[in-house]
Amino acid sequence: MVPPTVTIKAPNGHSITINTGLFINNEWVEAKNNDKITSINPATEEALAEVSAGSAEDVDKAVKAARDSFNGPWRNIDGTARGNLLLKLADLIEADHEIISSLECLDSGKTLAKAKMDIKEAFEIFRYYGGWADKHYGETIDSGKHRFTYTLREPLGVCAGIIPWNYPLIMVALKLAPAIACGNTSVIKPSEFTPLSVLYFAELVIKAGIPAGVVNIVNGYGKTAGVRLSEHPDVNKIGFTGSTATGKLIMKAASFTMKRVSLETGGKSPLIVFDDADIPNALKWTHYGVYANQGQICTSTARIYVHEKIYDEFVKRFLDYTEKHAIVGDPFSQTTWVGPLVSKQQFDRVLSYVKIAKEEGATLVNGGGVYPNRPNNKGYFVQPTLFGNATPNMRISKEEIFGPFAVFTKFSSQEDVIALANDTDYGLSAAVFTNDVTRAIRVSEKLEAGMVWINSSNNSDPRLPFGGFKQSGLGREAGYSALDEYTQLKTVYLNLEFANDE
Repeated sequence: MVPPTVTIKAPNGHSITINTGLFINNEWVEAKNNDKITSINPATEEALAEVSAGSAEDVDKAVKAARDSFNGPWRNIDGTARGNLLLKLADLIEADHEIISSLECLDSGKTLAKAKMDIKEAFEIFRYYGGWADKHYGETIDSGKHRFTYTLREPLGVCAGIIPWNYPLIMVALKLAPAIACGNTSVIKPSEFTPLSVLYFAELVIKAGIPAGVVNIVNGYGKTAGVRLSEHPDVNKIGFTGSTATGKLIMKAASFTMKRVSLETGGKSPLIVFDDADIPNALKWTHYGVYANQGQICTSTARIYVHEKIYDEFVKRFLDYTEKHAIVGDPFSQTTWVGPLVSKQQFDRVLSYVKIAKEEGATLVNGGGVYPNRPNNKGYFVQPTLFGNATPNMRISKEEIFGPFAVFTKFSSQEDVIALANDTDYGLSAAVFTNDVTRAIRVSEKLEAGMVWINSSNNSDPRLPFGGFKQSGLGREAGYSALDEYTQLKTVYLNLEFANDE
């Protein structure tokens, strides 16, 4: 049975039709058990659409389609042709960026302005890897005159991508684009909270001329579709973005078939403001690092250390900056900076940390509750929150909250703040604010983080590798480094000296 379509009307005037089924072998199909997922608009708490929820059997069907495609004509398509397909896909996303941005705004609660930035980054990622598809080489290696030796970069096979809810299409791009560039096929599982933009994207896969089976999209829950992808014997690689706890479960499931795994998991990133920092610049980026995307960013620099000499002044000016810029409201409004959290689950989680912080003795400086001016008293809106006088042993200093929740702590010396910053199981990112270039370089060298921003926060670029240390993940996404995650190295020996009869 062909699954139904649904037309969604966005507040900005777009009327968007999407298919609600599973996208397998370039066809739309219903889930085997006819199970459904309801996508909720977090700004209104109203249902946007019901989409199919794939079972383990549906995952098996998608993996088979990907394997058949990989073993078929796709294997013979050269890098230049694959690159052209990615470039075409990038053009199609760019052409429809207003529609896709509207879907992500509706589905996730992020502001329309932020969604537009995200979709721009998504098509830039596809375009970047379109350029790399015919430029990832092996090597010739001198191993003596009696033989010719070289290496080949070969695709892995079927690569699965398990996508988070905070950046749906960007995360699809980061996993799918290098996979296709390197000659793999794929099965993508969108988050059950934000499937809509990914389903719209599936139609662009067909329009781009990508052959059947190369891209398959299976909506579903982590406990069913996600688990089956992780343990599936015919999946060669899992790329996952999400919590550290879930990442560990994926590693365990993948270990039984020894499949390749790359993980971008949790973070509790520090932001350090030294007393010589440019204060207006530090205010701007501190605000961005903790409140952008409602704080629902794995790299959110929400653990904020300010030198004791400027702490009181900085907090006061940060509150003034927040009052002016952190406008809560309708995510489609041009003036809104903070939209709703993605789900009731996340809404309850963030508010629970307000109670935890108070119980542990932190000082509530700002926010800390449900936004009082919610339309019709609906929507998962939380006030931008700031706690001060936090200590390293408090849960709000240690645990990833994933909301608009800033935690401020004083420090007195460079050595002390480096120790505080590194006192975490995570190591995804960090930010440093100082006008002393030598200090900036020395501190960045000592921070245990995969990415360090100096005098900014949460910059990203498709050309630069993205990933963490410690329990923030394995491997790298973006940049040239990601190509190694989607290929395997083969060494070839060609003997040039044959034995004689003797």
